[in-house]
Amino acid sequence: QVQLVESGGGLVQAGGSLRLSCAASGRTFSSYAMGWFRQAPGKEREFVAAISRSGTYTSYGSSAKGRFSISRDNAKNTVYLQMNSLKPEDTAVYYCAANYGVGVSAAQYEYPYWGRGTQVTVSS
Repeated sequence: QVQLVESGGGLVQAGGSLRLSCAASGRTFSSYAMGWFRQAPGKEREFVAAISRSGTYTSYGSSAKGRFSISRDNAKNTVYLQMNSLKPEDTAVYYCAANYGVGVSAAQYEYPYWGRGTQVTVSS
């Protein structure tokens, strides 16, 4: 089992940047592919980005392409989401998630482990 704790959320103006972090504890972090998802008020949770266990492969949702970047540091048991050119529609609770043995995936059901989320609010 792995425990996940997100941080780095906050209030930012449109056009600004934030870097989210997700610290993992428990089983070997490098055994997990990691993903970021988000849920805005009144909307379903959606895929943002994912990264393979070694960091070689990444995948992005349509809303994140060209603006967000996912990375990981296996020595620090941490995955990051760098978010640039933020828009008010990026306002949401951002969750990190881990899957064991599955590659880069946008499918929420493939991630058995989830953090509690961090709020990102982008003002216009």
